[in-house]
Amino acid sequence: MKYLKVIIVSCLFLISCEEKNEKLILNEHFNDNILNTSVWNYDLGNGCPNLCGWGNNERQLYTKNNVYIKKGKLIIKASKKDTLYFSGKIHTKKKFEFMYGTVEVKAKLPEGYGLWPAIWMLGGDIDINNWPSCGEIDIMEYVGKEPHTIYTSLHNSSSFGNTIHSKKTIINSIEKGFHIYKMKWTEKAIEFYIDNLKVYVYKPIEKNSKNWPYNKPFYLVFNMAIGGDFGGPKVDDSIFPQEFIIDYVKVYSL
Repeated sequence: MKYLKVIIVSCLFLISCEEKNEKLILNEHFNDNILNTSVWNYDLGNGCPNLCGWGNNERQLYTKNNVYIKKGKLIIKASKKDTLYFSGKIHTKKKFEFMYGTVEVKAKLPEGYGLWPAIWMLGGDIDINNWPSCGEIDIMEYVGKEPHTIYTSLHNSSSFGNTIHSKKTIINSIEKGFHIYKMKWTEKAIEFYIDNLKVYVYKPIEKNSKNWPYNKPFYLVFNMAIGGDFGGPKVDDSIFPQEFIIDYVKVYSL
């Protein structure tokens, strides 16, 4: 028993040291009344003319009005008026990008057939290195047509569309209350966690430009799509409005 206690204390010490070696570089608790535009950008419209339907046949128009802060929470709202669907999308492109570290987001999911909220990242060189070559890290994706299921995925030139680098995790209570979605990214591997439970590890044995474009800065993306190739195609019009609620975002660098 004495040796077990020593081992446990040693492990806790190592974990503490590891956390201290990480530097907190983004700490958003959304305590202001407006979005911090020194960090965040808005995507607006339907992606046309260059990327209509945002490349996935999505139905929503993104607006600033569908992204707002209320009582210290970031709200991305999905709504419908007449025949039009509206939602929100924000990202940190060219304002906050980093390479290697930990992303932690506490969020509450919306519910309803046709909704597709996501917490994800894209390579900062996307303008000159088109998707999927730029790389994508999906920290959390949820589609209302698959209740209780979280997707964690990697998109790159070796696997995109119906990607093979993906894990479905079923948690029956995932729609209830807030949950923590975390991604740890090093030069060796990318690990995904839900409520501090490790659910998936991406670690190619031989890394190359096709399977590992994850050796450069990436930026954050938060959005809620409606319909689309993954979230739809059906949409239950009786569910609106719905809210994707984000309590905080923390990013640590190595």
